[in-house]
Amino acid sequence: MAVHGRSTLRNLFDDSPTPHIAHPPRTHHRHFYVATDGSYRADGGGLGAVIEARDGTRVARVALEDTPPDNNVAEYRALHLGLDVLDARAPPGSRVGVLVDHDDLAANVNHAVLAADHPDWQPTRPIDVPTRSEYHWRGIRARIATFDEIRAARIDSRVNPAHPLANAPKQYAHVNHREEHCVIPETNRADRRRRSRASDDGAEIPPPSRAERRASD
Repeated sequence: MAVHGRSTLRNLFDDSPTPHIAHPPRTHHRHFYVATDGSYRADGGGLGAVIEARDGTRVARVALEDTPPDNNVAEYRALHLGLDVLDARAPPGSRVGVLVDHDDLAANVNHAVLAADHPDWQPTRPIDVPTRSEYHWRGIRARIATFDEIRAARIDSRVNPAHPLANAPKQYAHVNHREEHCVIPETNRADRRRRSRASDDGAEIPPPSRAERRASD
């Protein structure tokens, strides 16, 4: 059920399973949500990504033409792209919810998260990565290590907002040229007043991507 004042992606994430990993209520409280999709066609495919902050603020949308060798590689490329775009905008310590419509990819992300928490960095089961996706999987693993917390949810392609971007990248090419954002919602009015006073005093205020604070849930 949609909740007003919250990210559409957050609503999808909250209502979707996270394969092979615990999904208690606290894990729903992400700073950012990223939905990705990759498409493959004989005449070319595409990559799509949609990123939102938890209050619904849109951080970025990406629609790129691509020529993946198959659908599996397209999905891994799309997630690699989406996490790279988010990493360039997110402050340190960000918690991230990932939404993909590929069962094995969601499971692999969550197994990699569990492996990162293991003393020997050993996954709970072997991780099988599709052929020719190894490079992108290494990039995904690097991003998993970058964020403070990350979970992957499996959603239906029919509700994946990245699906049309990946399947019609030419039609949506204009989204790549829109202003970039990096917003973690401000914690309270006192924080806004503090920033306002600093602005009035002429002090330089770091952008949200550089502010050393953690937003509460």
